[in-house]
Amino acid sequence: MIFKKLSELPESNLTQMISRGKELADVGASVDAILENVRQNGDKAILEYTRLFDKAELQSLEVTPKEIEDAIASLKPELTVHLTKAAENIRRFHAAQLPKEVWYVENTPGIVLGQKTIPLSRVGCYVPGGRASYPSTVLMTALPAKVAGVSEIIVCTPPRADGTVHPLTLAACKIAGVDHVFKTGGAQAIAGMAYGTKSIPQVDKIVGPGNVYVTYAKMKIRDFAEIDFPAGPSEVLIIADDFADAKMTAADILAQAEHDPNSPSLLITPSEKLGTAVLKEVEKQTKDAKRKEIIEKALSNSAILIAETMKDCIAFSNKYGPEHLQIMVDPKKEDEILGQIKNAGSIFIGNYAPVPAGDYASGTNHVLPTSGYVRIYSGLNTSYFLKSVTIQKISKQGLEEIKDTVIVLAEEEGLFGHAEAVRKRFEP
Repeated sequence: MIFKKLSELPESNLTQMISRGKELADVGASVDAILENVRQNGDKAILEYTRLFDKAELQSLEVTPKEIEDAIASLKPELTVHLTKAAENIRRFHAAQLPKEVWYVENTPGIVLGQKTIPLSRVGCYVPGGRASYPSTVLMTALPAKVAGVSEIIVCTPPRADGTVHPLTLAACKIAGVDHVFKTGGAQAIAGMAYGTKSIPQVDKIVGPGNVYVTYAKMKIRDFAEIDFPAGPSEVLIIADDFADAKMTAADILAQAEHDPNSPSLLITPSEKLGTAVLKEVEKQTKDAKRKEIIEKALSNSAILIAETMKDCIAFSNKYGPEHLQIMVDPKKEDEILGQIKNAGSIFIGNYAPVPAGDYASGTNHVLPTSGYVRIYSGLNTSYFLKSVTIQKISKQGLEEIKDTVIVLAEEEGLFGHAEAVRKRFEP
């Protein structure tokens, strides 16, 4: 883990930090081949890749209703209770994001303009597997779609070697109201949802996080289905002063580091005392960590940076654009710092607002842009599952009010038929 004053950080290290996660081109050739194979051969190709990558021999891709029932029955009741509680909080927060279904405004006398919000028809949710099971991602992707009114929601998630899907993931699918679950992961799952196969229906939009193969695949299939945004390895940036607790801060760094060997965790602070204390805590807590091997690799991509001032911390954060931003400072300074933040996926304020709260149960969404994409994308929310259609109600009086403007501009553009369409309405 790098421990340096920000002013002494070599330009090469700074550039590497800012431009993290841009290795999509490295997997391009292999993903392109997978996409084309699935496009041409459908289920057959997906089953072959499932055998190759997941070591699972499947006869069919879709999870049966009985498999879902058996999975839920195998769980401890308390797990279902906690999943349901998390789902309620997520559903409530996303319901608050919904716009009016239809609204109108009289823009000019006789001209009433409006907008109608329409949910997408079918959405595909990608839920990662592999190193861990992510039922929380089912809730974060499917529930906002359900709240938005999407008619059909499907989930694709990698199976285990025995051909089953983790029971907690299936329980989350049931709670979130998912219509179909398919046992496939990686780029082949993205291809299946984008192109459609005999088993997997083609969707309007694909959402959800994944590794670099999944992210590249999502970026490539946009002629066939829209996506949310690039979402790769999880990351956190912590802005802190002496108000922060070193033990809590170190735990937050490790919480992100355990996601993936490529998950960066950064602390930037004007307090060298805090930075030193956090470094000692990171070393101490890593020794007993259950996912130590992953954490140690991730920490090699992580840093504790000592800045001259809090202003420098904020400037670095805005340039970095973190997926998760934690602000652990004197409460009197929280709002002032928050007001200066321009780029972040989700913001957590205070010593008792760790990222895992948002990952699971506070109600906000944990599917967020990474690798600096927060500069141009918002985190997943209900608007991603909606489209807007404008409405115009125009009376003769209203058209007369803008008649000359339309005719003059249309003729100036050489579109004389446009002008006549208006002019004819006022001829004797």
